[in-house]
Amino acid sequence: MSALLQIFGSLKLTVILLSASMVLIFFGTIDQVEYGIWHTQKLYFESFVVAWQYPAVWPAGDQLTWLRIPMFGGYTIGGLMLINLTVAYTRRFSLKAAKLGLYAIHLGLMLLIVSELLTDLLAQESQMTVPENGRANYSQTVRENELVLIDRSHPEHDRVHALPTHLLKPGRTLDIPDTSLRARVINFYPNAQLVRAPEAKSPANRGVAAKMGVTAIPKAPDYSEKAINTATAYIEILEGEASLGTWLLSNVLDERFPAQTVQANDRDFKIALRFQRHYYPFEIELLDFAHDKYPGTEIPFNFSSKIVTHHPDSAKNQQALIYMNHPLRYEGHTFYQASFSPDETATILQVVRNPGWLLPYVSVLLMGLGMSYQFGLHFRKYLKKRNTA
Repeated sequence: MSALLQIFGSLKLTVILLSASMVLIFFGTIDQVEYGIWHTQKLYFESFVVAWQYPAVWPAGDQLTWLRIPMFGGYTIGGLMLINLTVAYTRRFSLKAAKLGLYAIHLGLMLLIVSELLTDLLAQESQMTVPENGRANYSQTVRENELVLIDRSHPEHDRVHALPTHLLKPGRTLDIPDTSLRARVINFYPNAQLVRAPEAKSPANRGVAAKMGVTAIPKAPDYSEKAINTATAYIEILEGEASLGTWLLSNVLDERFPAQTVQANDRDFKIALRFQRHYYPFEIELLDFAHDKYPGTEIPFNFSSKIVTHHPDSAKNQQALIYMNHPLRYEGHTFYQASFSPDETATILQVVRNPGWLLPYVSVLLMGLGMSYQFGLHFRKYLKKRNTA
């Protein structure tokens, strides 16, 4: 056990891991040009093992696509580095004033690694669209979809029953939470195109898309940051063993189309397949959106949103101006200015929920204090020797 601890706490392992991280960052930066930030982060830094492939667009790419370079992913390097720092810290710890700065530096580095892991596991990112002089209480992500039944019987609020699309396997029957209804999945398409089709060829017999058909098309790559998949499904709603009908649902059948509804237990349910939403116990109202351009050009140099929050607890209401590098932190969420609608009548805010957002600041502060302490300690010794000489 002592020999094993010596290996995991050795400086040699530290150097190897730092070198491996430099190699990972180098090849990740190369692939970022082709795949974008999101996919590169998932492929290189949120994985245990990754293999870099020679790009087909490079010289002799047709002949060298077989060339792959395997390497440790971010989880492996980060995990081993955390173990390395922890073992070295505990084995060599001794309470001495001369080493307090070093301990602060190492502790800050360990916190930084832990904060990155927490961000990968717990952070959520979505977008909120707010029209000018309008309000919004939810954000959505275009990378995930959900099947929803919305109970609209209450005069003051809707009750949403949601199922993630990874559960929608053809032939599977799912209980809809908190209702007596079930959903039977006749078919599910991760990406599809809606086309006109004879009624006899469509399993759907209810809703606005009953006379439409589906053509499956290849799913857009996960690394695509612009292409959006059209998730589509044929869903049959059951009450006990009785069928209430079959609907064709798709995330392109949004608020622009008439609502598709199912009646059960003297209640009206809206049924839809839509981008996954995150609801909040408050509302964001857009008072004014500004889009400033350089004079005589269409090149933007600033866009901002003047908003006010509406919370059930009026003491938490506040007004804020959100613009580049000046987000709003509110109720555990951070709202960034991300984009705006083409007609400039609505703002698009990036909403980030990251429970570990404070840890990087604490870790950087610890490392800064540690380095300042060590520098000051050695500088004091230097001055002492110089004065003695």
